[in-house]
Amino acid sequence: MRTTRDRIRHAISFEIIGLLLVIPLGALGFGMHAADIGVVAVIASTLATLWNYVYNLMFDKALIRWRGQVSKTVPLRVLHAVLFEAGLLLATLPLLAFYLNISFAQAFVMDVAFVVFYLVYAFVFSWVYDVVFPIPETA
Repeated sequence: MRTTRDRIRHAISFEIIGLLLVIPLGALGFGMHAADIGVVAVIASTLATLWNYVYNLMFDKALIRWRGQVSKTVPLRVLHAVLFEAGLLLATLPLLAFYLNISFAQAFVMDVAFVVFYLVYAFVFSWVYDVVFPIPETA
């Protein structure tokens, strides 16, 4: 199991790198000012950071209970990413609609685009993170 310090490093590095990618891509892709995308991205990132810590802790505890270990197969990594993003979608949809003054339908399309980006990003980031910072053998 990962330590609290390691989980914090994972969450913060994930969000910083994600923001560096999503703000310019979101501004370009949706034809909005980077500042507007930046505000919602930073708020969503803060929510995601908190959710990331709680969700990963719960997921790892569930893996230990069900499988006796925290190592993830490719299908488990996909499930992990999909469930994380689904939970975050519920929190960010109203934020996008109200702050950007767009309809819920438009916010949903935008949020789904962000979810697709972050699904791929979460999968790749977590896999690379596990290689760079492997779980200790005693975990």
